This record gives sequence, structure tokens and C-alpha cells, in this order.
Amino acid sequence: MVALLHAPRRRRAPDPRILIGIVLIAASAIGTTLLVGALTRTVVVYRAAQAIVAGDRLTEARLAPATVRLGDAAALYLSGPLPEDGLVATRTVAAGEMVPRSAVGTATAVDSATVVVDLASPLAAGVRVGSTVDLWSAARTDPTQNRYAAPVVLVGDAVVSKVSAPAGLIAGAQDDTVELQVPRGDVAAGLAAQAGGARLSAVELGGGRP
Repeated sequence: MVALLHAPRRRRAPDPRILIGIVLIAASAIGTTLLVGALTRTVVVYRAAQAIVAGDRLTEARLAPATVRLGDAAALYLSGPLPEDGLVATRTVAAGEMVPRSAVGTATAVDSATVVVDLASPLAAGVRVGSTVDLWSAARTDPTQNRYAAPVVLVGDAVVSKVSAPAGLIAGAQDDTVELQVPRGDVAAGLAAQAGGARLSAVELGGGRP
């Protein structure tokens, strides 16, 4: 007998549509798993143990932890350790309500205010945003003449938040303008000094008298 030779079978290439379908199914399964995990993940945030009003200082006694499911909204609420300088409520938070981050501020930020000051003398070259300065005031003693009293410190330890130096052809005729973070209790004195025509100078700590 003569043996018949069988030609080798050609392997078929996998159908690309099948591969695409497998990839889509796997991606859908992974996406669903991640979505369910995000929705069911719990986080610990703070809620108000009692009613909190604007100006109240937040302490552990006034806050209570709450385990909740918030998903991506978790970052909008207060959680984690409280800052060392403490927090102050900027609006009312009802008892039992989760504390929004937008409803609190640092004690430093709440206790200070920004004032804009036109200076009678140029700022020192080393003064920049973040510098600490003393604001000196020489009160005007004669409304009709340029006579001023001896300068005194009006506000101490003010922090520079913005500097606006004059520019252009008339720069020499204009005063430097500076924005200062000052304690709220000193705001009235600063505004009154400017309204009365006092000569104001900002001296960097360690500098000399204006």
C-alpha cells in the first residue's frame, strides 16, 4: 500500500474582533471594580459635636470623627490632624454637620487683615513679599504746612503681602504702595493715620529708624 501524505493544516490567525471584544470586557470589568471601590471606600472626617458659629476656635472637644462614604468629595471636608496654630470657624456649622474645609481658616488668617499703605519713603531693597516690617507713622501737626511729629511705630511685625513700586516717567513723583497683613486690632489706627495725612514708612526688622 502506498501511504498517503497529508498536507499540514494551516493555523488560522485569531480573529481581531475577538481580541478587541476581550479587551473591552476586561476594561469594563476593571472600571466597574474601581468605581465600586471608590464608592464604597470610607474616610474619617470631622463633624460638629455641637453648633459652631463664626469666630469659634475649633478644638478636639468641639469636633467628633465620622466614618463616611464620600468618594471624590472627601477632600471637601475637614479631616486629619489639626494644624498647630489651630483653626477658626468662618461661618456657622450646625451640630452634627460635617465640617467643610471652606468653613474654617487658620487662626493667623482670621485674626489678621490686609491694608494698603501709601509710603512716604521708598522701601528698602531687601523688602519683598513675606518680609516682616514695622510700620512707622509721623503724624501731621499742621494741616496747612508740611510739619510732622516725631515718627513712632504704628504697627509692629506686619507681613508684606504685595509690593507695588511706581514705574514709568512719573515714577519719581509717586510713592511706593505696599499691602500689609496686620492684626485686626491695628486696622483702625492705620486707616486713621492715612486719613490724617501722616507720613508712613515700612522698616524691615533689623533696619533703622525712618
